[in-house]
Amino acid sequence: MTFILKLKPGREKSLLNRHPWVFSGAVQQLDGEPQAGDTVLVRSADGRFLGNAAYSPHSQIRARVWSVVEGEPIDANFFRRRLQTALALRRDLLPASLNGQRLVHGESDGLPGLVVDRYDQVLVVQVLSIGVERWREVIVDALVELTGIPNVYERSDADVRGLEGLPERCGLLRGNLPADTMIDEYGVRYRVDIAGGQKTGFYLDQRVNRRRIGELAAGKKVLNCFCYTGGFSLAALRGGALSVESVDSSAEALATAQANLVLNNLDPAQASWVEADVFKYLRLLRDKGQSYDLIILDPPKFAPTAQHVEKAARAYKDINLLGLKLLKPGGLLATFTCSGGMDASLFQKIIAGAAVDAGLDAKVIERFTPDVDHPVALSFPEGDYLKGLLVKRGL
Repeated sequence: MTFILKLKPGREKSLLNRHPWVFSGAVQQLDGEPQAGDTVLVRSADGRFLGNAAYSPHSQIRARVWSVVEGEPIDANFFRRRLQTALALRRDLLPASLNGQRLVHGESDGLPGLVVDRYDQVLVVQVLSIGVERWREVIVDALVELTGIPNVYERSDADVRGLEGLPERCGLLRGNLPADTMIDEYGVRYRVDIAGGQKTGFYLDQRVNRRRIGELAAGKKVLNCFCYTGGFSLAALRGGALSVESVDSSAEALATAQANLVLNNLDPAQASWVEADVFKYLRLLRDKGQSYDLIILDPPKFAPTAQHVEKAARAYKDINLLGLKLLKPGGLLATFTCSGGMDASLFQKIIAGAAVDAGLDAKVIERFTPDVDHPVALSFPEGDYLKGLLVKRGL
């Protein structure tokens, strides 16, 4: 049976521009009784075909578009083709030696609600939408076939599943979970906690920015805030930093970071590890008159949606104000937001306000983005979540 979801007059513009989401407020009527995850045919108020989409009765995003090709069946072959395209993109753009990569990036790869990361011989899958949930087994079978990687672990423990009416879920889907998983990133090795780490186990989106920090760190005294398992810290030490002080509130993450230091045969005398609330610790450093050549601020997501932006803006300003005050004249601040609800222009305004309040002259000299395995579809600006600035303090 064909289920038809008809939009209200004038609500088809975003879909005509290839945005993949249909919000509940745009729906005029639904013909038939589709179950959660069923494919529905989306039409405009005047009957024009707009796309085939996964129906989500519990979410404000009532449907997520799979295809805008009229008549294209949404079946196992459809998902296999989409996965082939996503994998080919990475093969063309990234060196084969990188054994930690994002293989599928949701909407930007034409698979709304699906994230797949590779960590050496393990694929980690996040199922974030009811449509992907419906096709999960088909997708996992195709991933194993197309990649040749037999081990698949699910990390569908994100809050967003609740909006889809789905419980959080983690566990092994195929093969085995190795006792120790390591990736190599431009000469730096990292252990990955697949079952218990943040996100899918590691922050692959910062790969290219870690390499850049390594290039900038030579001869510098570095402070890395929200260091997690030491990604930026190890890259800075490998790049020749004089010292790196790393701060995080998680003792477990810091323990992994120190193990990663040993794994890379780096000098422990050049690294210090501090378990602390970063906001409080930065104030302590300020009160002690400490200063650094390079400071990295990579906090967790303060603004997951636009509704959280006002509160998040205060937190971003506070932390960047403290960071700027701790910079030596001529020093560098690498500051990031991974909040999808905050756009790049607002983030820069916040940093500019922090510099004014700090009484400093400062310039943006570079901008940071994720690496190429985290593409952003032009029709889906929400996918542009990670933004960063390299700010240089005046002399």
